[in-house]
Amino acid sequence: MQVSSSGSPHATADRPSVWRSVLERLKKDKLLYMMAVPGILFFLVFHYGPMYGLVVAFKHYNIYQGIFASDWVGFDNFRTLFDMSGFRRALANTVIIGFYQLIFVFPAPILLALLIHEVVHSGYRRFIQTVIYLPHFVSWIVIGSILYAILSPTTGVVKEIASWLGYDGAVANLMGSTEHFRGVLILSSIWKEAGFGTILYLATIVTIDPHLYEAAKADGAGKLRQLWHITLPGLRTTIVILLIFHVGNFLNVGLEQVYALYNPAVYQVSEILDTYLYKLAFEDAKYDLAVASGLFKSLVGLTLVLLTNYIAKKIDKDSGLI
Repeated sequence: MQVSSSGSPHATADRPSVWRSVLERLKKDKLLYMMAVPGILFFLVFHYGPMYGLVVAFKHYNIYQGIFASDWVGFDNFRTLFDMSGFRRALANTVIIGFYQLIFVFPAPILLALLIHEVVHSGYRRFIQTVIYLPHFVSWIVIGSILYAILSPTTGVVKEIASWLGYDGAVANLMGSTEHFRGVLILSSIWKEAGFGTILYLATIVTIDPHLYEAAKADGAGKLRQLWHITLPGLRTTIVILLIFHVGNFLNVGLEQVYALYNPAVYQVSEILDTYLYKLAFEDAKYDLAVASGLFKSLVGLTLVLLTNYIAKKIDKDSGLI
């Protein structure tokens, strides 16, 4: 009898049956796995393949010598980054905007999904869903142009409406105000993504047993009590999983959005890690510092995901990713 290192005489004998089961499952669902191949190839080619370039973060990279011939500098690039006032300012702005998004942007699809679910007329509900989904498919460049056209203090729609109402005073330049620009970022994020973000929540609400609502009505529970005791508990797992993903992207507050909306007047409050990294790499050609910044972001994101998942599992063992 052949005994495995684990001490179980059946461990080795069971391996062929395990592989046979895997092969049978692959054969049975081969069409589903074939559909997953493009996505897997995308991540392999564009996410995992380039990871060898992370070594640049620990080198004094010389574009003419190449990655592996460049001199090792250890953690000097990270020390240089944290000594740069521009990096520290970008990190602080990223954390502040990230908190704003966590507080205001993340709950928006949940609230919107709950409101849409209460719409009785199915045709009207579909119309609302279609309308609120549309901004997701519009690029930030187009949205930036729309916002400038609306909020311009001289020729914008707001200025024209104010003049039409008889107000001849100056209109605040929200796009160029350090006090208001972050608010513009958050509101534009909600307008663009909240509608599309309701898809998963609405799909989850549909799976809740309707008999629970009927029993609650029979017990005299109103809409708010049904929402609190049935709908939100039914959404709990989805909310926790999406919250973990959101926290993992805490430092990814939107390169496209900020780059399309910000201007030199608001660099002090709008320069984020992504835009700072972009400038380091493509304007200053400091590729080693840019890679170090990106690696720092990824490590922070990984730490936040693991921490949030750990807390979620402690609170509810059925929640979390792993």
